[in-house]
Amino acid sequence: MNMQSQSLRKKSRLASAGRTLQSHVLLLSNYFLQYAKVQFGYRADFFISLATSFAATIFGLAFVLILFRKAPQLAGWSLPEELFLYGFTLVPYGVFNVVSANLYNFGNDYIIEGKFDRVLLRPVSSLFQILFETFRLDALQGIATGLFCMGWAGHRLHVAWTWERLAMLAFFALCASIIYLSIFLMLTTVSFWFDDRVGIHPPIWNVIAFGRYPLTIYSGAVQFVLCWIIPFGLASFYPSARLLGRAVTPEYAPFIPVVAIGFLALAITLWNFGTLHYSSTGS
Repeated sequence: MNMQSQSLRKKSRLASAGRTLQSHVLLLSNYFLQYAKVQFGYRADFFISLATSFAATIFGLAFVLILFRKAPQLAGWSLPEELFLYGFTLVPYGVFNVVSANLYNFGNDYIIEGKFDRVLLRPVSSLFQILFETFRLDALQGIATGLFCMGWAGHRLHVAWTWERLAMLAFFALCASIIYLSIFLMLTTVSFWFDDRVGIHPPIWNVIAFGRYPLTIYSGAVQFVLCWIIPFGLASFYPSARLLGRAVTPEYAPFIPVVAIGFLALAITLWNFGTLHYSSTGS
Protein backbone atom coordinates (compact mmCIF):
# COMPACT_ATOMS: atom_id res chain seq x y z
CA MET A 1 0.00 0.00 0.00
CA ASN A 2 2.89 2.34 0.85
CA MET A 3 4.51 1.65 -2.49
CA GLN A 4 1.23 2.43 -4.27
CA SER A 5 0.81 5.74 -2.41
CA GLN A 6 4.43 6.72 -3.12
CA SER A 7 3.89 5.96 -6.80
CA LEU A 8 0.74 8.12 -6.84
CA ARG A 9 2.57 10.99 -5.14
CA LYS A 10 5.41 10.70 -7.63
CA LYS A 11 3.00 10.80 -10.56
CA SER A 12 1.26 13.80 -9.00
CA ARG A 13 4.55 15.67 -8.62
CA LEU A 14 5.52 14.87 -12.21
CA ALA A 15 2.13 16.05 -13.48
CA SER A 16 2.45 19.26 -11.46
CA ALA A 17 5.96 19.87 -12.79
CA GLY A 18 4.70 19.28 -16.32
CA ARG A 19 1.88 21.81 -15.91
CA THR A 20 4.30 24.36 -14.44
CA LEU A 21 6.72 23.88 -17.33
CA GLN A 22 3.90 24.19 -19.86
CA SER A 23 2.61 27.40 -18.29
CA HIS A 24 6.11 28.94 -18.25
CA VAL A 25 6.72 28.02 -21.90
CA LEU A 26 3.38 29.61 -22.82
CA LEU A 27 4.21 32.71 -20.81
CA LEU A 28 7.66 32.93 -22.43
CA SER A 29 6.12 32.74 -25.91
CA ASN A 30 3.64 35.48 -24.98
CA TYR A 31 6.44 37.68 -23.65
CA PHE A 32 8.43 37.17 -26.84
CA LEU A 33 5.49 37.80 -29.19
CA GLN A 34 4.54 40.96 -27.34
CA TYR A 35 8.10 42.25 -27.44
CA ALA A 36 8.45 41.38 -31.14
CA LYS A 37 5.25 43.31 -31.94
CA VAL A 38 6.58 46.39 -30.17
CA GLN A 39 9.96 46.15 -31.88
CA PHE A 40 8.57 45.75 -35.36
CA GLY A 41 6.16 48.56 -34.67
CA TYR A 42 9.25 50.79 -34.59
CA ARG A 43 11.20 49.18 -37.41
CA ALA A 44 13.59 52.06 -37.95
CA ASP A 45 14.77 51.90 -34.32
CA PHE A 46 15.15 48.14 -34.56
CA PHE A 47 17.25 48.23 -37.73
CA ILE A 48 19.40 51.06 -36.38
CA SER A 49 20.04 49.00 -33.24
CA LEU A 50 20.79 45.94 -35.39
CA ALA A 51 23.23 47.89 -37.56
CA THR A 52 24.98 49.35 -34.51
CA SER A 53 25.33 45.94 -32.90
CA PHE A 54 26.62 44.40 -36.13
CA ALA A 55 29.14 47.23 -36.59
CA ALA A 56 30.53 46.57 -33.10
CA THR A 57 30.93 42.87 -33.94
CA ILE A 58 32.68 43.64 -37.23
CA PHE A 59 34.99 46.10 -35.47
CA GLY A 60 36.09 43.34 -33.10
CA LEU A 61 36.76 40.98 -35.99
CA ALA A 62 38.71 43.70 -37.83
CA PHE A 63 40.96 44.06 -34.78
CA VAL A 64 41.76 40.33 -34.94
CA LEU A 65 42.61 40.56 -38.65
CA ILE A 66 44.88 43.56 -38.06
CA LEU A 67 46.55 41.76 -35.15
CA PHE A 68 47.36 38.74 -37.31
CA ARG A 69 48.77 40.90 -40.07
CA LYS A 70 51.45 41.90 -37.56
CA ALA A 71 51.96 38.39 -36.16
CA PRO A 72 51.10 35.26 -38.22
CA GLN A 73 50.52 33.26 -35.03
CA LEU A 74 49.34 34.04 -31.51
CA ALA A 75 50.65 31.62 -28.87
CA GLY A 76 50.77 28.94 -31.55
CA TRP A 77 47.28 29.68 -32.84
CA SER A 78 46.89 30.54 -36.53
CA LEU A 79 44.38 33.07 -37.89
CA PRO A 80 41.73 30.43 -38.80
CA GLU A 81 42.05 28.88 -35.34
CA GLU A 82 41.72 32.29 -33.67
CA LEU A 83 38.68 33.14 -35.82
CA PHE A 84 37.17 29.81 -34.78
CA LEU A 85 37.73 30.70 -31.13
CA TYR A 86 36.42 34.23 -31.66
CA GLY A 87 33.38 32.91 -33.51
CA PHE A 88 32.59 30.43 -30.77
CA THR A 89 32.65 33.16 -28.10
CA LEU A 90 30.10 35.16 -30.11
CA VAL A 91 27.54 32.33 -30.00
CA PRO A 92 26.97 31.98 -26.21
CA TYR A 93 27.58 35.70 -25.80
CA GLY A 94 24.77 36.36 -28.29
CA VAL A 95 22.42 33.94 -26.54
CA PHE A 96 23.16 35.64 -23.23
CA ASN A 97 22.65 39.09 -24.73
CA VAL A 98 19.20 38.19 -26.03
CA VAL A 99 17.85 37.80 -22.46
CA SER A 100 20.18 40.05 -20.46
CA ALA A 101 18.75 43.53 -21.12
CA ASN A 102 16.96 43.79 -17.79
CA LEU A 103 20.03 42.69 -15.83
CA TYR A 104 21.94 45.82 -16.88
CA ASN A 105 19.01 48.10 -16.07
CA PHE A 106 17.81 46.29 -12.97
CA GLY A 107 19.19 48.69 -10.36
CA ASN A 108 17.79 51.76 -12.08
CA ASP A 109 14.52 50.48 -13.54
CA TYR A 110 13.40 47.96 -10.94
CA ILE A 111 14.96 49.00 -7.62
CA ILE A 112 15.31 52.80 -7.76
CA GLU A 113 12.19 53.32 -9.90
CA GLY A 114 10.23 50.81 -7.80
CA LYS A 115 9.11 48.48 -10.61
CA PHE A 116 10.23 45.39 -8.70
CA ASP A 117 7.14 45.67 -6.47
CA ARG A 118 4.99 44.91 -9.52
CA VAL A 119 7.14 41.88 -10.32
CA LEU A 120 6.79 40.43 -6.81
CA LEU A 121 2.99 40.75 -6.89
CA ARG A 122 2.69 38.35 -9.82
CA PRO A 123 2.36 34.58 -9.20
CA VAL A 124 5.41 33.83 -11.36
CA SER A 125 9.10 33.57 -10.48
CA SER A 126 10.59 37.06 -10.22
CA LEU A 127 13.78 35.92 -11.95
CA PHE A 128 11.78 34.46 -14.84
CA GLN A 129 10.01 37.79 -15.30
CA ILE A 130 13.20 39.86 -15.17
CA LEU A 131 14.95 37.68 -17.75
CA PHE A 132 12.08 37.31 -20.19
CA GLU A 133 10.03 40.49 -19.98
CA THR A 134 12.24 41.99 -22.67
CA PHE A 135 14.71 40.76 -25.25
CA ARG A 136 17.51 42.10 -27.42
CA LEU A 137 16.75 40.71 -30.86
CA ASP A 138 19.63 42.65 -32.37
CA ALA A 139 21.96 40.31 -30.43
CA LEU A 140 20.96 37.48 -32.78
CA GLN A 141 23.37 38.94 -35.33
CA GLY A 142 26.22 38.00 -32.99
CA ILE A 143 25.13 34.35 -33.03
CA ALA A 144 24.88 34.38 -36.84
CA THR A 145 28.28 36.07 -37.21
CA GLY A 146 29.88 33.63 -34.78
CA LEU A 147 28.52 30.61 -36.65
CA PHE A 148 29.71 32.08 -39.93
CA CYS A 149 33.24 32.60 -38.53
CA MET A 150 33.30 29.05 -37.18
CA GLY A 151 32.08 27.68 -40.50
CA TRP A 152 34.68 29.61 -42.50
CA ALA A 153 37.52 28.75 -40.12
CA GLY A 154 36.38 25.13 -39.87
CA HIS A 155 36.47 24.85 -43.64
CA ARG A 156 40.02 26.22 -43.75
CA LEU A 157 41.07 23.85 -40.96
CA HIS A 158 39.25 20.85 -42.48
CA VAL A 159 37.00 20.40 -39.44
CA ALA A 160 34.46 17.63 -40.06
CA TRP A 161 31.08 18.78 -38.72
CA THR A 162 29.77 15.41 -37.60
CA TRP A 163 26.60 15.10 -35.53
CA GLU A 164 28.79 14.41 -32.51
CA ARG A 165 30.75 17.65 -33.01
CA LEU A 166 27.54 19.64 -33.59
CA ALA A 167 26.07 18.23 -30.37
CA MET A 168 29.30 19.15 -28.57
CA LEU A 169 29.06 22.68 -29.97
CA ALA A 170 25.46 23.06 -28.76
CA PHE A 171 26.35 21.65 -25.32
CA PHE A 172 29.38 23.87 -24.78
CA ALA A 173 27.52 26.93 -26.10
CA LEU A 174 24.71 26.26 -23.61
CA CYS A 175 27.17 25.87 -20.73
CA ALA A 176 29.00 29.06 -21.72
CA SER A 177 25.69 30.97 -21.96
CA ILE A 178 24.81 29.80 -18.45
CA ILE A 179 28.21 30.96 -17.17
CA TYR A 180 27.76 34.42 -18.70
CA LEU A 181 24.23 34.68 -17.34
CA SER A 182 25.21 33.47 -13.87
CA ILE A 183 28.07 35.93 -13.47
CA PHE A 184 26.02 38.94 -14.50
CA LEU A 185 23.05 37.77 -12.44
CA MET A 186 25.31 37.71 -9.38
CA LEU A 187 26.43 41.24 -10.19
CA THR A 188 22.79 42.28 -10.56
CA THR A 189 21.93 41.06 -7.06
CA VAL A 190 24.23 43.73 -5.63
CA SER A 191 21.46 46.22 -6.47
CA PHE A 192 19.35 44.76 -3.65
CA TRP A 193 21.76 46.28 -1.13
CA PHE A 194 23.36 49.23 -2.96
CA ASP A 195 21.35 51.82 -4.88
CA ASP A 196 23.35 52.48 -8.02
CA ARG A 197 21.86 53.38 -11.38
CA VAL A 198 24.88 52.13 -13.33
CA GLY A 199 25.73 49.03 -11.29
CA ILE A 200 29.01 47.14 -11.32
CA HIS A 201 28.53 45.41 -14.67
CA PRO A 202 30.81 47.60 -16.87
CA PRO A 203 34.22 46.52 -15.44
CA ILE A 204 33.33 42.82 -15.67
CA TRP A 205 31.81 43.38 -19.10
CA ASN A 206 35.25 44.36 -20.37
CA VAL A 207 36.73 41.10 -19.09
CA ILE A 208 34.70 39.16 -21.68
CA ALA A 209 37.16 40.30 -24.36
CA PHE A 210 39.98 38.42 -22.58
CA GLY A 211 38.25 35.11 -23.30
CA ARG A 212 38.28 35.71 -27.06
CA TYR A 213 41.98 34.96 -27.37
CA PRO A 214 44.08 31.90 -26.46
CA LEU A 215 44.52 31.78 -22.69
CA THR A 216 48.15 30.83 -23.12
CA ILE A 217 49.04 34.45 -24.01
CA TYR A 218 48.28 35.48 -20.42
CA SER A 219 50.19 34.96 -17.19
CA GLY A 220 49.32 32.12 -14.85
CA ALA A 221 47.48 34.46 -12.46
CA VAL A 222 45.29 35.87 -15.26
CA GLN A 223 44.57 32.37 -16.54
CA PHE A 224 43.47 31.32 -13.05
CA VAL A 225 41.08 34.28 -12.80
CA LEU A 226 39.64 33.63 -16.27
CA CYS A 227 39.06 29.95 -15.45
CA TRP A 228 37.86 29.89 -11.85
CA ILE A 229 36.98 33.41 -10.63
CA ILE A 230 35.42 35.06 -13.70
CA PRO A 231 35.41 31.97 -15.97
CA PHE A 232 34.91 33.64 -19.36
CA GLY A 233 38.11 32.00 -20.59
CA LEU A 234 37.01 28.58 -19.37
CA ALA A 235 33.73 29.07 -21.25
CA SER A 236 35.40 29.92 -24.56
CA PHE A 237 38.98 28.70 -24.92
CA TYR A 238 38.63 25.08 -23.80
CA PRO A 239 35.44 24.34 -25.78
CA SER A 240 37.07 25.80 -28.90
CA ALA A 241 40.21 23.70 -28.39
CA ARG A 242 38.10 20.57 -27.92
CA LEU A 243 36.01 21.30 -31.03
CA LEU A 244 39.19 21.86 -33.05
CA GLY A 245 40.76 18.69 -31.69
CA ARG A 246 43.68 20.61 -30.20
CA ALA A 247 45.42 19.16 -27.16
CA VAL A 248 45.81 21.71 -24.36
CA THR A 249 47.38 21.35 -20.93
CA PRO A 250 45.76 21.32 -18.47
CA GLU A 251 42.56 19.98 -20.01
CA TYR A 252 39.69 21.78 -18.27
CA ALA A 253 36.89 21.05 -20.77
CA PRO A 254 35.25 18.36 -18.55
CA PHE A 255 34.88 20.94 -15.76
CA ILE A 256 32.85 23.38 -17.89
CA PRO A 257 29.37 21.91 -17.13
CA VAL A 258 30.29 21.60 -13.44
CA VAL A 259 31.32 25.26 -13.28
CA ALA A 260 28.17 26.28 -15.19
CA ILE A 261 25.87 24.44 -12.77
CA GLY A 262 27.79 25.67 -9.72
CA PHE A 263 27.75 29.32 -10.78
CA LEU A 264 24.06 29.13 -11.74
CA ALA A 265 23.13 27.60 -8.38
CA LEU A 266 25.10 30.32 -6.57
CA ALA A 267 23.52 33.07 -8.68
CA ILE A 268 19.96 31.80 -8.06
CA THR A 269 20.70 31.47 -4.33
CA LEU A 270 21.94 35.07 -4.18
CA TRP A 271 18.90 36.25 -6.17
CA ASN A 272 16.48 34.50 -3.81
CA PHE A 273 18.35 35.89 -0.80
CA GLY A 274 18.19 39.37 -2.30
CA THR A 275 14.45 39.20 -2.94
CA LEU A 276 13.86 38.18 0.67
CA HIS A 277 15.74 41.29 1.84
CA TYR A 278 14.25 43.65 -0.74
CA SER A 279 12.76 46.83 0.71
CA SER A 280 10.14 48.61 -1.36
CA THR A 281 10.73 52.22 -2.36
CA GLY A 282 7.19 53.01 -1.26
CA SER A 283 6.53 54.88 -4.50
